[in-house]
This record gives sequence, structure tokens and C-alpha cells, in this order.
Amino acid sequence: MESWVRFLVLFLACLLPGLVESRIRHYKFNVVLKNTTRLCSTKPIVTINGRFPGPTLYAREDDTVLVKVTNHVKYNVSVHWHGVRQLQTGWADGPAYITQCPIPPGQSYVYNFTITGQRGTLLWHAHILWLRATVHGALVILPKRGVPYPFPAPHKEVNVILAEWWKSDTESVINQAMSSGLAPNVSDAHTINGHPGPVANCSSQGGFTLPVESGKTYLLRIINAALNEELFFKIAGHKLTIVEVDATYVKPFKTDTIVIAPGQTTNALITANQKSGKYLVAASPFMDSPIAVDNLTATATLHYSGTLATTSTTLTNPPPQNATQVANNFINSLKSLNSKKFPAKVPLKIDHNLLFTVGLGINPCPTCKAGNGSRVVASVNNVTFVMPTTALLQAHVFNISGVFTTDFPGNPPNTFNFSGGPPANASMATTNGTKLYRLAYNSTVQLVLQDTGTIAPENHPVHLHGYNFYSVGRGVGNYNPKKDPKKFNLVDPVERNTVGVPSGGWAAIRFQADNPGVWFLHCHLEVHTTWGLKMAFLVDNGKGPNESVLPPPSDLPKC
Repeated sequence: MESWVRFLVLFLACLLPGLVESRIRHYKFNVVLKNTTRLCSTKPIVTINGRFPGPTLYAREDDTVLVKVTNHVKYNVSVHWHGVRQLQTGWADGPAYITQCPIPPGQSYVYNFTITGQRGTLLWHAHILWLRATVHGALVILPKRGVPYPFPAPHKEVNVILAEWWKSDTESVINQAMSSGLAPNVSDAHTINGHPGPVANCSSQGGFTLPVESGKTYLLRIINAALNEELFFKIAGHKLTIVEVDATYVKPFKTDTIVIAPGQTTNALITANQKSGKYLVAASPFMDSPIAVDNLTATATLHYSGTLATTSTTLTNPPPQNATQVANNFINSLKSLNSKKFPAKVPLKIDHNLLFTVGLGINPCPTCKAGNGSRVVASVNNVTFVMPTTALLQAHVFNISGVFTTDFPGNPPNTFNFSGGPPANASMATTNGTKLYRLAYNSTVQLVLQDTGTIAPENHPVHLHGYNFYSVGRGVGNYNPKKDPKKFNLVDPVERNTVGVPSGGWAAIRFQADNPGVWFLHCHLEVHTTWGLKMAFLVDNGKGPNESVLPPPSDLPKC
């Protein structure tokens, strides 16, 4: 019987290759607690299927993915497929109270989405509370069957997931910070594929080992799943050839150090072309502002086959924590392929010219004793976002009034020297609201994100859900609308889903609003999102069913 089935499949594949090209991929994600030991200390963590990092989700371009998430823990849960376009399927995007109500304890929800026009490395992660600290994993989208990479095929592919580790319970860390009004404690270590490597006072803790064979080339799918820290990544004695970021191909270039912000991904080729031995792999923090970070470097080992375990490891020094130039060199080297097959379709005519300030502020908090009656907050255009109790997409589709307004300001309400200190003779307070910015279907947007130095200038990795965008310009100081656009790259700018707004500077992005729904825009530093550095775009339906949000699934969780 099986041979007949196999024959039928092969026969159909010959006659109708398009029908069997795409597949439906089924995954089961069970959200469970798992006792886990790191830094010689054990605690229960929230995981998917008992794994940290979680399981890798594989699909090909055009595949439909169904992930049944069942919640077995005490927290409400939601999962975001970071960077997946989710064309018309906002119900599967995942941010709690934005596109869905979270999955309550004891219940399930099936995320159902199709990968359209994308291939490369993304990540998935929890999108509620601080559960992303341990609930995250790789999302690998392979090209269509038979379609080669636009770079030499590697001997092997390896996921490299960078993250942070707290000895304390992360929910307790942020809850304590919110009640005090002050910043939360930084993490106790960084990790590479779940392991910090040997650290002081815990030398027995092993690290991740990357085995290689001399002469072979490997594709590293590097993901930053950390909560709050941008990271440098380098491997002693070896160059990395960058071929892709955020699941979009780039013009290849060589470097010895990458910088990668939370939510970003980078694919790099590495050839084992050094003498046999062991080489240090290092992930260390990048912070060029006077803000506390976890300064512990995570380490792993690149291990040539045939090398004895007792062989000493070739070391490398990570860049200084404030190595802005190293970061800029990497970011400025990123260009789209802009080939016939992978064109850079940069919007040239702009319908919405927006300027959003992103930064911190201080609001009254009578119960915050540690903060002397004040709390640190964050905002976009001076609006600290208030999370609703009904999901915004549900409120939009079902016309539920009173959940949000569409009067988010397209420009800062107050103009001052943004990249300098706090505004002179003005309050550092923000306004609170659940405000959305409305876009007509297919309208084009230029958005300049401007960092402010109200408390301290800081790099903000800003993520837009439901879209890729082109990063057309960046600079230090205040954005100049007359001079700076003349220097924009409108030919081959890098295409991303998460952009780093430089400390005391600005970043300009462009995109076309061709995906109807409600789409979150927020800083991917979790502490800033918690403090309110977030907003959402409401993109109206276009004409007909192919340009409209699909009806919600029957198992959509209720608030």
C-alpha cells in the first residue's frame, strides 16, 4: 500500500509541481516549567517542551505553519513569530493584548500562518511579561525546494542563539522594579545556546562547542534573544562573511565582529581555514551610554576535529563595551542585494512623513518609595503606551469602542534639543494613552526615529510587527529634515524588521502599508517596552478579500 502512495505522490509531483511544493508544517509547543541549573544555581524556568533555548521551527518559503501552543504554567502566555510578515493573519502575530488575548493556563491556541516571500533566519519568542527570557528559539525558513542560496552552499548550518540569564526569577525582577519605580537588576550572565561558558566561582559549568572540520564552510544562524542587551559576537582567529540579516539577503562582506540587537538575526559564513585547535567564541555587551549592563562575556568553543580536549584555546578580546565605531562599521556595511531576483523596492513617493521621538521620562508614583515618589517611564512622541485589556485587533475588527483612539501624534508635541539633555524649563513627565496611528492600505511611510537624552541617550532597537522596512539613513544628533534626506540610500538600503536607533541620534526607515491589521511598534529592550516605549499602527483594509484581515480563528483566546 505504501508503495502505491509513494508512486501517487511522485506522479502528482511530476504533473503538478506547484501543488506539492508547499507543505503544511505541524508543531506542538507545550509551555511547561523545567528546573534548570546555570551559574551553579538551580531554578524553575518557563520553557517550550522543557527546552532552553526552545525547539527550532523549520519551514520553507510558501509553507503553511500550524503551531498548537498549550499553556501548562500559571502565567498567561502568547508567542510571537518575530519577523514573519503575517499577511492578513494578524491573529497569529502573537503580542498579547495587541493582536490577541493571551492563552490562559490550561488552554491552547493554534497559530496558523503562511510564509510568503521570505527565507532566512528569524526567531520566535514569548510576547508577554518577561517570559521571553527563557521562552525563545530559532525560526529557520529555507528557500523553496531546488532554489539555491545566493552564496556558496555551506557544509553545515548551525543555530547560535544569544540570550541572558538571571539567577532570580525574571518576573520577580521586573515586578520589584515596577513597584520601586527604578530600573530592574541587570542579568547575571549572557548565554550562547543556553550556556554562559565557564565563569568565576562556577568553573564546572561547560559551554557550547561548535565542532568543525578543516577546510569546510559553515553557516551560522546568529540570533539575539536577549531581553535588554545589544551584543558583540566574534570568533578568535576567524573572519565572518555576512550574507543575511533579519531573513533578507545582503551583499556579502567580511568582518571579525558583528553587532546584534535583541530581536535581530545575522547569517554568517565561517570557513575553518586556521590551523587545527580550539578557538574562543565570545558574546559581549555593547552599550555606549552611561547605563548599567551585564558586563560578563559569554563564551563557547570552536573545536577543529582531531583536536585534543587538553589543547589550549586561542583567545580573543571582545571589543570595549562602548565601541561605537565597531558597531557603526558593521551597521554601515549592510546593503540589500538589490538584484534582479531580490530587488530593493524602496518607496520613493511618501504619503506619511513621520517623526517619532523615543526615550525615557519620569512620572509621579506616590507608592514608589525607592524612587522618591517617581518612576522611570518610556515613551514614543511623549506618549507612554497603556496596554489595553481587550486586544486591539479584536477591538478594531469588531468595532469595540473605548479600547483605543487613533490620534497618535505623527510628530513630537514639544520641540527641543532632542539629543541634548532634558528640555529646558520643562517637565520630564509623559502623557499616558492607548493611541494608534491610522494608515490607509498601500500608503507609504517614512518614519524617522529620534533618540532623546531626556534622562540619558541610549540605543533603541525598534521592531515593527507585520512588515519589513528599508533602513534608508541614520546619524548622530538631531535629524535635519532639510539636509539629512539628501544623504539617504534609496538604491540598496538594508531591509530589516528591527532597527537600532543610535544613542543620541536617529534612524530613518521606509515601508509600504500593504498588510491590513493592527501592528505593534516597540523597543525590543524589554525594560523599555515594559515602561511604555511602544505604539501601534492601524492599517485599514484595502479593496476586496485579498486586501482585508481574514476572519478570526474559532479558538482565538478571549480576554
